[in-house]
Amino acid sequence: MELAPATEPGSPRGRLGRPIGALAALGATWVATRTLLVLLMTGVLKAPGGDVTADVWMIYHAWYGVLQTGTFPFDDVTWQYPPGAALIILLPGLLPWSYLVSFWVICGIADAAAAALLIRTGLRKGRALTGAWMWVVGVPLLGPMIYNRFDILVTALALAGLLALVRRPAVGGLLLGLGGIVKIWPLIGLIGTPSGRRTRRSWTLAAATAVSVGFLLAAGMNGAFDFLTFQADRGIEVESVGALPLHFARIAGAWDGRVTMNYGSPEMLGPWVSVISKVMMAGTVLGFLWLLLWRFTAHRRNAATMYDAALCALLIFVVTSRVISPQYLVWLIGVAAVCLTVRGTSQRPVALLILIACPLTLVEFPTMFTQILASDPWAITVLSLRNLLLLTAAVLSGIRLWRSTRASALPPTVVLEETPALPPASSYPVRPGIAYEQDLLDGIDHPAGR
Repeated sequence: MELAPATEPGSPRGRLGRPIGALAALGATWVATRTLLVLLMTGVLKAPGGDVTADVWMIYHAWYGVLQTGTFPFDDVTWQYPPGAALIILLPGLLPWSYLVSFWVICGIADAAAAALLIRTGLRKGRALTGAWMWVVGVPLLGPMIYNRFDILVTALALAGLLALVRRPAVGGLLLGLGGIVKIWPLIGLIGTPSGRRTRRSWTLAAATAVSVGFLLAAGMNGAFDFLTFQADRGIEVESVGALPLHFARIAGAWDGRVTMNYGSPEMLGPWVSVISKVMMAGTVLGFLWLLLWRFTAHRRNAATMYDAALCALLIFVVTSRVISPQYLVWLIGVAAVCLTVRGTSQRPVALLILIACPLTLVEFPTMFTQILASDPWAITVLSLRNLLLLTAAVLSGIRLWRSTRASALPPTVVLEETPALPPASSYPVRPGIAYEQDLLDGIDHPAGR
């Protein structure tokens, strides 16, 4: 396998210089947009679409009461999460405010931490602050809903794991494994790790973390994995890609099914639903088989490849899912932001499509959600545009990932005129003299960090 050469030098590590202005702009934008979110959440400003806090003060708080008794809410079909989600639901109880306010504070801390990690990464050699801008601008485009779902916490955890994979694969694997036992999808981030010790460490720690945390929760509480029994009976969620044919048929008067709350979300039940579910499942399987083919046939890698593959895998997962809840967009924002921290990423146009999809998501939920449930033509037009953007992003992501890792002629390797005396070989994180491998490892300073 050939490794792509470093194409952009970046700025020296730890040297701020000109980025001070960009840092000030990022900080000011974060404070302004998050202040607006707080004003909308607290009702000081009226948010379109009504109250979006019910999930926290009604559903999450009810789960909190059940979890405190030492059991999972396994008799509540709206509990659709791996056992690690219990840790997040219990977390607000550690703070002195009401459950709702405490949940907002935790979401704000996770949001700020994710922005800080992206900024810190963006200041390193060969990196960029574009990823931080993606996060700072993209999250508020989803509206106050984003602070009333725990997905922003999981995304911050996955984001931290992805950023750690290059320098400390064991830590990255641990964080992604912890995210996986909360909401499954962070484990997708491991699909693009380069083969060798880096993959063995990260995959082993991810599996060990997910299994051990899941085992401890299952041993200490009842009903940890009962949520799995609900999945087979799910319908097609009204906002998913698979729901669009049913919406169009309903508008034309050719579908006589029903839309109802089912397993915690509004779903379409009736004719064709089982067929569409199978098609969506087949799409997921084929998508991940393609990713395995890519992994085993990729010939070139650079510092962005691992992140680009994670975004491609997540897009496949989202667009082929039977459910696309509006908070899923923050997953895509987070992973796209990680990609954009590397200047050589192939996913820039993909990130732009995701960013454009965010305000459309805010329009369809909560602003036009009642019309979505009724299959109103204008509302379904907005939903179709959003889903078409996500589907296009998934296809484009796969194409650009594939092309970026195909074999091609490499520019001549830069050879230094005079190489100073070399320390013992054991102190080198890579073979000396191969500059483009240093770009892959991107900032590793000591062997202990590998």
